[in-house]
Amino acid sequence: MAEAALSGATHPILENDYASEWMGIEVLAVSDGHATIRMTLRQEMLNGFGMAHGGMIFAFADSAFALACNPVTPTPEEADSITVAAGVDINFLKPAYRGQVITAVADRRSSSGRSGLYDIQIFAADIDAQPGSLPSSGTPGELIAEFRGRSRTIPKK
Repeated sequence: MAEAALSGATHPILENDYASEWMGIEVLAVSDGHATIRMTLRQEMLNGFGMAHGGMIFAFADSAFALACNPVTPTPEEADSITVAAGVDINFLKPAYRGQVITAVADRRSSSGRSGLYDIQIFAADIDAQPGSLPSSGTPGELIAEFRGRSRTIPKK
C-alpha cells in the first residue's frame, strides 16, 4: 500500500494495513520516533452532522502513532517484536469537513524499556496538497485534535 515518503522509503507495517490503505493515507516522512502523514477527508468519512467522524480522526492518528512506534528498518533485536498501543487519549478541538486535507504529526516524547509515550497533533486545511510534498510554511493547517499514545513493545506471534 504505502505511498512513498519524501525519502522514497515506505514503512513495512503498511504492507498489509488495509485500514490505512482504505483511508488513503500518504506517508510524508517517517523516522525513528517520528511520522508525518496526511489524507483527504471523503464523504464516507463524515458523521451525521457533516463533519469528520471522530473515529476517522482517531484511526488516522493511530496510524501515525504506529508508524512512529515501529522502526522502518528493524535491527536483528527488533525483528521479533512489535510496538502496539497500550492506551490512548484523544481531544477533539475543532471539526474538519469533506475535502479538507488532514495531516498528523507524531513524535516520541519518552521511551524507557518496553514502554513509550507519543504525542500526535492533527491539523486540517483547505488546500490542494501536492502528492509527496510537505507543507511549505509553518503548520499544515489548523489544529483540530491532539492524541497521546502510550506504547508497549511485545513479542511477534
